[in-house]
Amino acid sequence: MTQSDTRRRPAAARAHLAIYYALIVTEAVSLIGSQISDYAVSIAVFRATGHATPLALVTFFSTVPGVLLGGYAGALADRFDRRHLMLIANLGFIACSGLLLLSFASRGFQLWHLYALTLGAALFAALQRPAFQASIAMLVPDAHRDRANAIRQVTGSASGVIAPAIAGMLYALVGVVGAISIDIASFVAAVAVLAVVRIPRPAETAEGLAMRTAVWRQVFDGFRYLAARPALLGFCAYISVVNFVANVTMVLLTAYVLVRTGSAQLLGVVMAVMSVGGIVGALVISAGGRLGSRMNTVLLGVVAAAVFLGLAGAARSAPVLGASLFLMLFALAFTDAPFWSILQAKVAPDVQGRVFAAYMQAIMLLTPLAALVGGPLADRVFEPARRKPVWHGVAWLVGAGPGAGMGLMLVIAGALILALSLALYAIPAVRRLETDLPDHKATPAAQAR
Repeated sequence: MTQSDTRRRPAAARAHLAIYYALIVTEAVSLIGSQISDYAVSIAVFRATGHATPLALVTFFSTVPGVLLGGYAGALADRFDRRHLMLIANLGFIACSGLLLLSFASRGFQLWHLYALTLGAALFAALQRPAFQASIAMLVPDAHRDRANAIRQVTGSASGVIAPAIAGMLYALVGVVGAISIDIASFVAAVAVLAVVRIPRPAETAEGLAMRTAVWRQVFDGFRYLAARPALLGFCAYISVVNFVANVTMVLLTAYVLVRTGSAQLLGVVMAVMSVGGIVGALVISAGGRLGSRMNTVLLGVVAAAVFLGLAGAARSAPVLGASLFLMLFALAFTDAPFWSILQAKVAPDVQGRVFAAYMQAIMLLTPLAALVGGPLADRVFEPARRKPVWHGVAWLVGAGPGAGMGLMLVIAGALILALSLALYAIPAVRRLETDLPDHKATPAAQAR
């Protein structure tokens, strides 16, 4: 190795880190635009229908493509230039948002328009997700990944603060059409950044060569990878169940907070406070905060989040609701970044698209069902039940006014997740997952294509 090569490596590493941070800032801008649009559309739809089910169906259509087609997207991320795939996805977002804008602007909006365009945008999101996630290992050295993943959480949560805080005001000023226009502008900014950055492609590893075949055969490579590692597959199954139980209630969150507070402005404030919790938690993680090992941190984070989810169900005022959701997202920050750092260290870069897509498919497998179940349970079972004599047995906990039925659903979900998480924590093989799985062999930066 020459002296110039030695000097080039730190310079290349700094350039790659700069690209990563440029991408996550761009992602945060896009998220702010999308969340402003989502809040405006959600408020308009809920006020027009008075039901939580249409909002739950939006969640259903937004998750189905990722669950069904994630394997194809992962195979494409390992086969083609990941930057090009992200460009295509963002252009698709612009097209879907543009059509939704036309639907509202023409005053011909119907719910099926929203469902169809949500499905279309979710197809592009399924393409983008593994391409972005698999790019992180090529841009960020392992020593920086906990911090990099946590900072990504910070930017995501920051968008969750900014968007709700201004969404109610923007909705009053510019309406749904103006909010969607902001969303489109944010995607245009993302396209501009992706057009100029360069993301290195991974060199082939022995693991990648062993999995090389036609794209359609590679769709299940990620699942075969997980199946060969029982503890990792079992953890995926656990997260899938947790996501199902949580999302039965999370699809109702906008409607729940809106009913409990009675104000679109307070809805924005509560959701912003919740996201601040995610920011604070991610900042603690980025500063090196852990509860022992990475896996210990992940599991205890879920336990704490379950407790605060239940407290949010019992909350009857905006301050208590905001505090509970703040603490819930604070705890959840300890679950995401550490586990992604584990995966990025264990999985070879040239197969990460397939493995990460399979992981996302596995943990989101039951989410579409949760979206279908949550709305009807709230509208037809729990909310009507609060008007019946049997409700007196739980009124002391969640109240008996509007939203109390959805509140009880949050309490039940929190209790179920808490019991499941404590049971999993008692299994030594799960707690040792990080140490038992070998790291992939490091690929020299000079070999990246």
